[in-house]
Amino acid sequence: MMKANSSNRIKPADLHVKTDERPGWVSGSVRRPSVGEEVMCTGGHGVVVAVRGKTGDGTPLVQIQLEEPGTPAFYAAASNVLIAPPS
Repeated sequence: MMKANSSNRIKPADLHVKTDERPGWVSGSVRRPSVGEEVMCTGGHGVVVAVRGKTGDGTPLVQIQLEEPGTPAFYAAASNVLIAPPS
């Protein structure tokens, strides 16, 4: 029987974007993101295309479309994204 290699697993801390790297940006756990807002996640810059129900940590589930062409939209907990300051 083969064993899974735990060294390749993603650590929960790796899914959080550091707020000190983006001055003025706020965490999605502080303010609920809205459709059309620019966000930063571990995958890069993107735009919120949908806001769904709550996740296990109480924040909304957001669907993000990254700027990179051809990248499919994906879901993330709002607590794992930073929201751009109002322009």
